[in-house]
Amino acid sequence: MSGFLTVGGWTFASRILGFLRDMAIASMLGAGPVAEAFLVAFSLPNMFRRFFAEGAFNMAFVPMFSKKLEGDESQEKARVFAQDAFAALGSTLIVFTVIAQVFMPALVLAMASGFAGDERFDLAVLYGRIAFPYILLISLAALLSGLLNATGKFFAAAAAPVALNIIFLGALGLGYLLGWDPGLTLSWSVPIAGLIQMGIVWRAAAAEGFRLYPRLPRITPEVKRLAIIAGPAALAGGVVQVNLLIGRQVASYFEGAVAWLNYADRLYQLPLGVVGVAIGVVLLPDLSRRLRAGDTSGGRDALNRAAEVSLALTVPAAVALVAIPDALVTVLFQRGAFEVSDTSATALAVAVYGLGLPAFVLQKVLQPLFFAREDTKRPFYIALASLAINFGMAVGLSPIIGFIAAAWGTTLAGWGTVLLLWFMSRKMGEAAQMDARFQNRIVRIVLASLAMGAILYGLNAILLPLLANPAWKLPVLLALVGTGMVSYFGIGQQIGAFRLSEFKRNLKR
Repeated sequence: MSGFLTVGGWTFASRILGFLRDMAIASMLGAGPVAEAFLVAFSLPNMFRRFFAEGAFNMAFVPMFSKKLEGDESQEKARVFAQDAFAALGSTLIVFTVIAQVFMPALVLAMASGFAGDERFDLAVLYGRIAFPYILLISLAALLSGLLNATGKFFAAAAAPVALNIIFLGALGLGYLLGWDPGLTLSWSVPIAGLIQMGIVWRAAAAEGFRLYPRLPRITPEVKRLAIIAGPAALAGGVVQVNLLIGRQVASYFEGAVAWLNYADRLYQLPLGVVGVAIGVVLLPDLSRRLRAGDTSGGRDALNRAAEVSLALTVPAAVALVAIPDALVTVLFQRGAFEVSDTSATALAVAVYGLGLPAFVLQKVLQPLFFAREDTKRPFYIALASLAINFGMAVGLSPIIGFIAAAWGTTLAGWGTVLLLWFMSRKMGEAAQMDARFQNRIVRIVLASLAMGAILYGLNAILLPLLANPAWKLPVLLALVGTGMVSYFGIGQQIGAFRLSEFKRNLKR
């Protein structure tokens, strides 16, 4: 799994820089109207990007491209197919971007109707029009990244997202020194970062012999088949984005909640991005190759080891998010315009999201079972069920428990999705079955994580008063993180949740 290390390492770097970015935004803007308006505007192209590219198009494109690349057909035919897909996706998104510019006020209302009638609405419309072209650039970059991953080249695709946060941090620093408007500075940084990200993966793809250019699309039989396969996946991706939309809609009716949920999202996205995204990116091409070659046992082993590694890293992270959310948020975000009340609300959301973290990661492990078989219909039906759960929880409970209903909806919908994916995958035969090693170790991983959580909870109670002094914030966080890691890996090794030497071999394999 050297690909896992490459993707996970660069994703970790991107997430750390993302933390620094959000820490800077929180310090400068807190949870105020400019912060909320920008976060909604930035979420618009990101939502549709997952709908068009990462959530649907690539899930259909990668298996088809892999088949051409490694089958009897030549690399030239694979390049022609990639060029046709590139042109079709680019042309579609140019038209979509123009339409979005015209109807941006309606998109903002669809995303956060609670903004209507106050200054957040006009700001979000302005910022959204500036940032929205990012969808074109980042979606084409996602296609090129999928192409590179299918050829076993993970470096550029994994490194490109780091550029986004570097551009953000540089723009924030320069804007602070020169007195630029922070909302406009952040908004203009978005398309600039997208252009740089696409440039990085375009050059890497060209170096591998896949030099793709913008041109008018051709509706070939292969492009039609790609659209047919991607259609249900796009609908499923659309349902997933509607789930996110429900959460933002609920949050928009509570002042500051859009920002609180965003900062909490950043914390749980660190382990989710490092482990879940890396596993998903590496596992889909690997499963596609093995299943096409008839290597059922190899596919089963790849799936089980991916699940084992994922849970060994994310279950303790989830427990930590539940055990010490106040300390994490205080150290990372509470400064400048980000107040104590913001910390309490964000910490509550962190704990709720933490309960769903293993589910979010397991989805990344189980979904390739379907996509590797070019089965995009059943994930769509599962996504519809997830939507129903999320809607019922977020909307139904918000009058009772307030903004945190949005986080509960996301978490419970995540676990519902995993249960349905697992149930529907049982008919896929041996390749989808849990082996004895996985079943034995998952129980021990949970036990080691709970023991670590108890230790962290007690230590946090002792050290929490020190956080009132800014000089102690970083030492306290380092003490908590260090203690958590030592206790989890020590206990896990002792009770047989994993062997550290074996764990390293699996990652490097």
